[in-house]
Parts: sequence; C-alpha cells; structure tokens
Amino acid sequence: MTTVITVPRSLDDVTFEHVLDQVAPLPADAKLLIDARHCTFSSPYGFTALLTLAQTREVKPEFAPPIDENVISYWSRSNFLRYAEEFFTLNAAIPKPRAAGESDVLLEVTPIARNDDVHSVVERVKQRAQHILMSKLHLESRSVMGFAMTLSEACQNIVEHAGRGGWVAVQAYNMKKRIGRYGVVIAVCDGGVGFRRSLESGRGRPESDRWDDAIALETALLYGTSRYHDPGRGQGLKGIRGYVTRLKGKVSVRSGTARLSINIPAWDEDVPRKDGLAPFPGAQMQILIPEADRAV
Repeated sequence: MTTVITVPRSLDDVTFEHVLDQVAPLPADAKLLIDARHCTFSSPYGFTALLTLAQTREVKPEFAPPIDENVISYWSRSNFLRYAEEFFTLNAAIPKPRAAGESDVLLEVTPIARNDDVHSVVERVKQRAQHILMSKLHLESRSVMGFAMTLSEACQNIVEHAGRGGWVAVQAYNMKKRIGRYGVVIAVCDGGVGFRRSLESGRGRPESDRWDDAIALETALLYGTSRYHDPGRGQGLKGIRGYVTRLKGKVSVRSGTARLSINIPAWDEDVPRKDGLAPFPGAQMQILIPEADRAV
C-alpha cells in the first residue's frame, strides 16, 4: 500500500513541516507518493528538503510533479528535477526547461559532499551575487564578501559534520508580500547525523542532565561549541550569525525534532525555538538576507 503525502501549494521552511507531519507516523520502509501536483511555489528550502527526505527513505518514494506548465518549468530550471530523477520514481514526464533569460537564481539546487564542492559553489555564486546584492539588496561591497563566506561556512558544515552528502540552493526574490522588500534566501539541507549526534561524537555535549535536539542547537549556534577541540572550531556558525545580524537578516536551523531561529524580524510570526517537531534526520539551515534599509 502506498501512502500519499500532500505537498502544500506553497512550499517553504514553514510549510514543509506539514510534509514531515504526514511522514513521521510511517515506518522508514513505507511506500510513499509525494504529491506536488497542485504546488505552485517552492523556495530553495523546499527543494533541498524534499531531496533530503527522499535520501533518508529506505524505499525510493514516488513523486508527482506540479501540473502547471510554468511551475514545472521553474522546478526544472532550478535543477530540482534533475536530481529528483535519481532519488524519486517520477510518475510523469518531465519537460525540458525553457530558456529563462535573466534569472535571480543565484545557485541552482547543487549537491555538496566534498570540500571541492564547497569551493565550486562559492566560485559559481560570486559574480552573480555581487550584482544582485548590490543592485537589488543595496548592500555594500564588504557585505558581498561576507555573503560568500557565509555560503561557504553553511556548506562546510555538511562536509565536516553530516556524515553524508547534502544540498544547497540560493535564490533572490521580490518578497514584498512577506517582508515588504527584496531578499535573498540560502538553503542548506542534509539528512546526516544532526547536531545532537555530532556533538555527542566528540566532547561537545555539556555536562548537564538536560540534553536534546533543542539544547544541542543552542549549544552549537548560540555558544559556538563544536565536537572538535581544535582552536577556532565552532567559529563558522558564529560567523554566519554575526553576518546575518549585521544585515538584519534571519537564520533558522532545524535538526532532529527542534528548530532554532535567530534575529526574527518584526514582519515574521516565527518563534525563537520550537520543540517536539516531527523527526527529520540531519540538519536544515535557512538564511534570509533582506534588502538594506535606505534613507528616504
């Protein structure tokens, strides 16, 4: 018997929880049909998290792609369908992507497994990011340099801590309905060991009876603790947090059954910490950098 998992019409870091809520009660070897036929939008997080979900299943899920021609064309241009063919059984023909002209996709869905992948991603993004960040987000040139560092550090966490490959995607949006301005979203997802198990594998666990996925996230993200004791370890997440804070952006990290969000803007209804979420292996990070405030 195959269980149908309905994908929300708009798929992002918040609505993806509805997908996990449907999957959580099922055994890892259950047959799934991921039904995205009526989905009209996916953020980079939605794309990378769907691929991560497929990677973590013991039986390859079926996938029903969007039926709207414009939507499926965008999903194809984003590279999602290129990798979906490997990790899902597609139950519909996939059209070839149409030429998109100038695009605000800074980085299509891209696999990350080795250090070479991280370097390649950063080099591919640099030139396009400079144009988008300065012309549409109105950031200073030094902030553009910080963007490349932030992207690199986020991807590096997959290589050093996940124990398996993951995914990254970056997109610029006109987000007027949500935040009243332009924004860039970085999504980095993996289905590896997650923060709690990573810290437990070294000496990163605090000497305390209180220990779960949420405490592990706080230990790593807020206090810069790493499973490694080499000097300078744990500074990558600290650097990401500092960069996003300076730009009045938001960073959210999910791992296991918990999610931690830092710098929640006034327009966002998110909460700093969520516990008791549906379990999901690995770690999933989203970074939102908004258009800079400009004097009128």
